[in-house]
Order: sequence, then C-alpha cells, then structure tokens
Amino acid sequence: MHSEVSVRLAASQEFRFDLKDAEPMGHEAGRRWLDEQFTALDCEPLRASGKVLLADKVLTVARAAGERLLADPAWLKDFARASTAALAKPVVRVDVPAMAVTF
Repeated sequence: MHSEVSVRLAASQEFRFDLKDAEPMGHEAGRRWLDEQFTALDCEPLRASGKVLLADKVLTVARAAGERLLADPAWLKDFARASTAALAKPVVRVDVPAMAVTF
C-alpha cells in the first residue's frame, strides 16, 4: 500500500516523504512524538476551547516546523511516520496556507 506525507507551506513550496522504506511507528508512539514536538515548538491550540484534535496537532506542528525542520530529512521522516501512525491514514496531506489536513 502506498504511504506518503506531503506538507505544503506555500504555492511553490511543498515537502514530501514516501514511507515505502520507512519503519512504521505505532499509534501511541506517533501521538507521543507529535505531543513532544507540539510542546518543543511552542505550538498553540487552534480552537478557543483549548481542545487539540490529532489533525490539528499535525497541522500546527508542520506550521511551526516551517522550512527549517521540514527540509531536514531525518525530522521529516519522523514527522511523516508519526502523522500516519497517529491519524491511522496511509496518505496525509497538510496544507498550511489553507489550514487543512486531508487523507
């Protein structure tokens, strides 16, 4: 099964990671990695209630990471593995300007 994560930061700036040869991450490990990055990157909840959905966490971590971290192959690999594991979806598309995550 095809598995990949793409993050669009701007119309002409997109980062992709094909998970074909990457070792899968478990659901809880993916959630934990995203939680750690959410805290380390000083992300803020998108909702006024303070509730953070997993898709929101993927979006805000990608936005906070920006080009600096997304251009790092090791970080991008971990982000892709964690995102697909936490969301339980083989294909994840993050569109930062549109503030959307699609599967």
